[in-house]
Amino acid sequence: MDFEHVNIKLSVEGPKDAEGALEPLIPIFHRWIQQKVFDELLLDIADYRHVYAGPGVVLIGHQADYAVDNTDNKLGLLYNRKTVFEGSNQDRFKQATRSALNAIHRLEAEPTFAGKIHFDGKSIELFINDRFLAPNKPETRTAFEPELKQFAETLFGGKEYSAEYESDPRRRFGVTLKPAHPVSAQELLANLS
Repeated sequence: MDFEHVNIKLSVEGPKDAEGALEPLIPIFHRWIQQKVFDELLLDIADYRHVYAGPGVVLIGHQADYAVDNTDNKLGLLYNRKTVFEGSNQDRFKQATRSALNAIHRLEAEPTFAGKIHFDGKSIELFINDRFLAPNKPETRTAFEPELKQFAETLFGGKEYSAEYESDPRRRFGVTLKPAHPVSAQELLANLS
């Protein structure tokens, strides 16, 4: 089974008042568009800070979107791959994770957010944003588990982790990976290279 439209959400520690505290993202994301800081073509910004426990601020791109997302009151940096990425499922998982880790690293380095927002290294959500190709059913999980195991072994460098699958069939197919001990973005990027 090919898993397309891979999404990665990195948990972050940051401001509890997402609406007001995330306002500085708007000029930062505008600058990222102008400076073409990522490989993907970045186009626009959508501000959803007014939506309770919602998508936050979204940097819209052609191939992918980046967001500081507060869905389900879980603040995180979300990478949403929208177009096909050629290669194996492992290649897709690695590309999406690298993109999310590079974005959080760049955001942490922004003077506006210095010390205010950072990857906490406690959880990484991986989900497939395609209910037709990957319905949240036991059959999808059966096909996905060997791929996930291989990816997680690489991502965490063989260290212990747990995996918790989304059980609600009305939600997208996904899994939350939790390392036994918090890890840094740099450590994960090194494991993926």
